[in-house]
Amino acid sequence: MKCKPPSSNTAPSDSEEPKTSKEEVVIAPSFNGRSWRYLGRFHDPPQAPSNLFPTTAFCGSISQRKPTSDNLPALPLTTSPTVALMRPSLSGVAASKSFTCLPCLLRTSTRNSFQRPVLTYTERTTPRLSPAQFSNSARQLHAQEAPDQTAAFNTAASLRPTTAPKPLLDIKHIRLNPDLYSQNCIDRNYKSLAEYPHKINALFAEWQAQQKAGRALRERGNILRRRLAGPGGTSRDDPREIIDEFGDMSRGEILEEARKVKAGLAGIEETEGKLQAEMERLALAIPNLTSDETPRGTEPEVMSYINNHPEPEPALSDRVWRSHVHVGAELGLLDFAGAASSSGWGWYYLLDEAADLEQALISYALATATRAGWRQVSPPSVVYGHIAAACGFQPRDANGETQIYAIAQSREDAARGKPELVLAGTAEIPLAGMKADTVLDEADLPLKRVAVSRCYRAEAGARGSETKGLYRVHEFTKVEMFSWTLPDQVETEEIFDEMIDLQTEILGGLGLHCRVLEMPTADLGASATRKCDIEAFFPSRRERNDGWGEVTSASICTDYQTRRLATRLKTKEGKLVYPWTVNGTALAVPRVLAAILENGWNESEKSVLIPEVLRPWMDGREKIGPRHRMN
Repeated sequence: MKCKPPSSNTAPSDSEEPKTSKEEVVIAPSFNGRSWRYLGRFHDPPQAPSNLFPTTAFCGSISQRKPTSDNLPALPLTTSPTVALMRPSLSGVAASKSFTCLPCLLRTSTRNSFQRPVLTYTERTTPRLSPAQFSNSARQLHAQEAPDQTAAFNTAASLRPTTAPKPLLDIKHIRLNPDLYSQNCIDRNYKSLAEYPHKINALFAEWQAQQKAGRALRERGNILRRRLAGPGGTSRDDPREIIDEFGDMSRGEILEEARKVKAGLAGIEETEGKLQAEMERLALAIPNLTSDETPRGTEPEVMSYINNHPEPEPALSDRVWRSHVHVGAELGLLDFAGAASSSGWGWYYLLDEAADLEQALISYALATATRAGWRQVSPPSVVYGHIAAACGFQPRDANGETQIYAIAQSREDAARGKPELVLAGTAEIPLAGMKADTVLDEADLPLKRVAVSRCYRAEAGARGSETKGLYRVHEFTKVEMFSWTLPDQVETEEIFDEMIDLQTEILGGLGLHCRVLEMPTADLGASATRKCDIEAFFPSRRERNDGWGEVTSASICTDYQTRRLATRLKTKEGKLVYPWTVNGTALAVPRVLAAILENGWNESEKSVLIPEVLRPWMDGREKIGPRHRMN
């Protein structure tokens, strides 16, 4: 329903009878629409004026009432609480106030910010319009009136929200070692970032020049202030040339010069802020430094093996190897066609014993980790985008492919500056974010956590035989280990070795043949200073990398994540430092399940051997065999 604009020259009707007055409470929203102020009490006739009737257009607590005719007062109000929305009368006559609905009220108030909309409560029992309802209505109205500002919203959404942890980077170390950081970017396949350390030095030189100019202007401003205070308002340290320059100036000329100095300082401070922000942006993009243990180049170093190779000489055996895709189809355990119809390529259904195997693998990995003293956490799967970025999950410059799914924002949320949400690619992200903006105590370290979660990866590799089946998918279940340690290399490596030992125990218990690798610089992500992978043998991948395929990884990230998440550590001496973080995969379900199907396949029996360690969670079954199904 639309209403007429308020009229300031409406006179009260002569036919209206005198009415007894009633005390009312008046409050008004502040200009930002988020708080309320008590304006006191006033007396006004309890009967509504003839041109006032409530509406339900935007306020659910208002009963819609219409006058019986243009020259009659409004019908008596119902017994339910009623809110009347009114504007102050320009003529000061209370009875001449005209009703204005909320949209028109807000529209008019935005054009004239000095006219404050007032809510008059005619009964003490009337439910009040909350500040959130008021501000939301205002934002909806402005969104309807404003032109298309998608570009502005996208820009606002890409900015770091004010609620995000403030990163505190060691930019000084980058400035003092630009060649070290530049070569590190090249070694780690971040060639487009190799010039960033030198750009930071150039920006710092500009910032220093601005600082020097600012000091000169501040000195000039101090002399001007002293001159304004009195004719003898100078200091022995003031430069003689500046004193002589101001000696013959009148007070008006000194004031004008002071205004120029103030404007110049404002410009310098703005330039300094931009330079600092750009230096921080470049520093945030630079990857972590690399450990001395990490091989340089592209080839990993084999550290050890787990279990014996099931068939070191395939030509001497008549065993029939099958891909897990064929095994799953033979036994009715996997459904890729149905997932392609419902979700697309890169998703899958686990059926019957395969679904049981997934739960058994999760329980087995959790039991192994918790038995070693790792505390279990059930983390969220949705996190803020800036938390994921702080953990190092961002597109690699080599291929430009994104790693995570972002949840689309409405224009209203983007306009309000609401932080972007993403689906976590690993439990490492919410676990690291759990201690963002937090001060840890040294006595509590190391903190060791293990979590099971669904993981979402937007980049699932190029579609082809190498990524066919469960090997590379968009969504999967993973058990993740995460730890905060003292900023000490020896203690951090102890946790790192403990993770690898747990990974070895889990995979060894499953009977899989694996190898432990020290990964090279070209394979490190942005956050890791050192990374070890464990690869399992997949018979179906013999023609690619001799059958090896990654199933777990473990990384040391030093203070890369804690500096970006503002996670600090209070030492016994009371000093605040940054703890180090370590993360590792306890078990990634799809690939391990695929390895079990392929390595445990018996062609003659058409069955798969269930690893002994999983049988307690598989009702004691030893094999998965063919079954006759109705569907």
